[in-house]
Amino acid sequence: MRLVLLGAPGSGKGTQANYLVRDLAIPHISTGDILREAAKHGTPLGRQAKGYMEQGALVPDGLMLDLVRERLAQPDAARGFLLDGFPRTVAQADGLDRILGEAGARLDRVVSLDVPAAELVRRLTARWSCPQCGAIYNLISQPPRLAGSCDACNAALEQRRDDRRETVENRLKVYADQTAPLIEYYRGRGLLLTADGGQAPETVYGSFKGRLKA
Repeated sequence: MRLVLLGAPGSGKGTQANYLVRDLAIPHISTGDILREAAKHGTPLGRQAKGYMEQGALVPDGLMLDLVRERLAQPDAARGFLLDGFPRTVAQADGLDRILGEAGARLDRVVSLDVPAAELVRRLTARWSCPQCGAIYNLISQPPRLAGSCDACNAALEQRRDDRRETVENRLKVYADQTAPLIEYYRGRGLLLTADGGQAPETVYGSFKGRLKA
């Protein structure tokens, strides 16, 4: 099954992706994770993408399409995949269609998670991480035992630039302006499933998993 998972930053796409990958046995392709790793290691793609990411802006379509084309050509994606974080624009969606068409394939479903903006800001600004061991904490749902300190190595926790309030608000504006139109794009093609992402993760998953093959 070939799926796309849509939702604003902080909507819970990662958690829902874990459920889908577990049950469908398909690779989870998160372009956000790939880009952050590329930027961390200073690859050519990472160096180009880093400036956009730090501003909370979208990486240009050409870079993203090249990345996705290479990833979908790998053997583990031959029987299906879950795209998380791509496409982000209608132009990227058209590009994805071309990539799949070249391989004689097509999308099966697009799942969109709907969460109010105020809740998204609350969730995103609560995330802190350890610069030494990489542990991630959420001050709402998974706080460290000692405020500001990593449970595993005692290092002082840091907040990534893209988790600070001003960047979060910009990321959500970018999403609303450029990515939200994808909902209508895929609804018009009869591929869209919507879910209330403000509920408990298991409830969110239960609300759409039975409709994936309908």
